[in-house]
Amino acid sequence: MHTAKLVAASTLVAAALYGCSPRSEAQAPPAPSVTVAVPLVQAVQDWDEFTGRFEATQSVEVRARVGGYVSGVHFRDGDYVRRGQLLFSLDPRPAQAALASARAQLAQAQAQLTLARSELTRAETLLESQAISQAEADTRRGALQTAQAAIAAGNANVRARQLDLEFTRVTAPISGRVSDRRVDPGNLVAGGSSAGDVLTTIVSSAPIHFVFDGSEAVLLKYQRQARNGAAPIQVRLQDESGFSRSGTLDFTDNAIDGSSGTVRLRAVIANADGFLKPGMFGRGRLAGTTTYSGMLVPDAAIVTDGARKVVYVVAADGTVAAKAVELGPLAGDLRVVRSGLAPTDRVIVTGVQRARPGQKVTPRATRITARPTTTEVPTTTAPPASAATLTGSLPAASVSGD
Repeated sequence: MHTAKLVAASTLVAAALYGCSPRSEAQAPPAPSVTVAVPLVQAVQDWDEFTGRFEATQSVEVRARVGGYVSGVHFRDGDYVRRGQLLFSLDPRPAQAALASARAQLAQAQAQLTLARSELTRAETLLESQAISQAEADTRRGALQTAQAAIAAGNANVRARQLDLEFTRVTAPISGRVSDRRVDPGNLVAGGSSAGDVLTTIVSSAPIHFVFDGSEAVLLKYQRQARNGAAPIQVRLQDESGFSRSGTLDFTDNAIDGSSGTVRLRAVIANADGFLKPGMFGRGRLAGTTTYSGMLVPDAAIVTDGARKVVYVVAADGTVAAKAVELGPLAGDLRVVRSGLAPTDRVIVTGVQRARPGQKVTPRATRITARPTTTEVPTTTAPPASAATLTGSLPAASVSGD
């Protein structure tokens, strides 16, 4: 009986061991599947982006140089006018009368000069024969000089009245787009000073300024680069997807605003079609670096680990490891990796949420590709550049299988 119990117990233990070992191995979870790719190495250029406003290179408030009644308006509201083009005409009759009076005074002064010259010649002859005193001769000479001064004053008065008559024709001081008229014919306007009535305004249209504020860090970077000549800039409007307009940076203010820590910068943009209007907002970008060879991975492959940014790489045996990286700007859906990654590292680009450092995974190889698109890259906080482009075009990244 005792022997039979031992045999039965041994049989049960053997059966349990036989049934449990293979079943445990069969129920072990498989290694998670992930997609890996080596970083894309491509030519990259970083850009510093800014929001700014367009301003006219020239802006003029048109005022009359003399006062008077408006007799005519010689343009249509919103026209493009050229420098010297007639815009308003004032009643010229008061100016014509003043000019006639000045000319009459000049003629009177010329008659006085002729008489003074004759009297001086007669006095000098009489002085030689001692028929008059030296004092009387000096009086005649002084009268001649007074008459000559009157002639000069008369000529100046005539020129001034001629200008007043000319100023009754109000012409465009610059070429550009004119606003609407502020006065109609029949109105009396004041002129001749900055307090005179504004008749209309003109703003130049081509070229146009793009004015924006840059940080002190950006200013220091550009100064340390010691660039020669004007820096190129590209600009787009708020409803445009690409930077289709270009210009050059031509002005940097001479001081940094102490309250904001920014400096005012200005670029000149060609505007041959006159589409850009003063007051419009735009987005501009300056080349933050020269073209360099950069490594890029999909932005979705970046993992936040506390204060660090890491990517997961897969070793040859399938083990996952975390690598801390220093990031650059976005280029479409790709993120520039400045350091911390090797060109041969197999980065997990899909299935990052299923991987953990030290765990083994089943990698599936793919490639990181970039295709040109007009979709705008978003602004990032990665200093100093806020955007990047690949080989001179704005890309969007995609991950495709072999």
